[in-house]
Amino acid sequence: MHSNQSSATAVERQSTRGTTHNPTNRFEKIQVEPDPDPEALREDQAHPATSYLNDKSSSLITYNKSPDLSFDASINPYRGCEHGCSYCYARPTHEYLGLSPGLDFESVILVKRQAPEILSRELASPKWQPQTLALSGVTDPYQPVERKLQITRACLKVLTRFRNPVGIVTKNELVTRDLDYLQELNRYSAVVVYLSLTTLDRDLRRRLEPRTSPLEARLRAIEKLAAHGIPVGALIAPVIPGLNDYEIPKLLSRAGEAGARYAGYLILRLPYQVKDLFADWLRQHYPQRAQKVLDKLKAMRQGQLNSSEFHSRMSGTGIFADQIRQLFEVSARKASLNRTAVELSTASFTRPVEQLELFPDYSN
Repeated sequence: MHSNQSSATAVERQSTRGTTHNPTNRFEKIQVEPDPDPEALREDQAHPATSYLNDKSSSLITYNKSPDLSFDASINPYRGCEHGCSYCYARPTHEYLGLSPGLDFESVILVKRQAPEILSRELASPKWQPQTLALSGVTDPYQPVERKLQITRACLKVLTRFRNPVGIVTKNELVTRDLDYLQELNRYSAVVVYLSLTTLDRDLRRRLEPRTSPLEARLRAIEKLAAHGIPVGALIAPVIPGLNDYEIPKLLSRAGEAGARYAGYLILRLPYQVKDLFADWLRQHYPQRAQKVLDKLKAMRQGQLNSSEFHSRMSGTGIFADQIRQLFEVSARKASLNRTAVELSTASFTRPVEQLELFPDYSN
């Protein structure tokens, strides 16, 4: 009886993390190699509790010059993401902090508690050229800790005051909590929300992106946002050939039925150590399909598991990439998606002349 309970507990704990180890940081010359531990201790190390550290960044808005992205500027209230998606292309960003892209990325979260104040200051500056901000672009702004800290909500409050347009992408139903600010922004054509949809398979979702909202919850979020007039879309991301690509028609159909107006997709990207992390994940959870998936990915990346080339890194090349593109386009038409383009406006942007209101103290 004790053995069965221990086994069940181990399975449950394993499902809460997207990976079970920390690969070495490519920037660090000195590495720590732990001594062999008893099985129980190794298990604890593979499933650490999440810790939250204060991020002392003095700026918030970041810029990119990528022709593959629909935005030039973005804000990220958090670094790292407890959602724990095994495939997340943002994992290597933790290496810039001296951490690992593995377990560290999903269990050591840096929190920008002063983000609302910094954002207000940056938008008020004459140097700011009004434009759409992506929220977030690297890690999910509605990951679990947001429910408590409400930093993303406070940033939306700032954006609402300045009427600065924002595009949101999330895997969490929590976005519907902020309907009040989203509706106010929508009065000025200043908001669009995309729910990222990955799979209808509950077991695959729990293994692939363990701490995200279930698909049905994301579809409810689309339905609720649409019912309140918020422009909302579905982002099929990532598309993994041989694993979830066949689900594109059904995912888009469900999104359209829920009220989505727009849709997009992204082929799986595996930069730096994410390649090995995802390959390990595949072999652990889907050993019979692992090589087929990896071979198809290579076929779309000119023989490699990843490509950083502009114009193709998001969509891939070759016959498999063409098949996915055609399947998406046909399915989107059938679901009545993308009949109009997303149009956000900066016409109503304003810099409040009154003294900026004080924000809650997030330093405690």
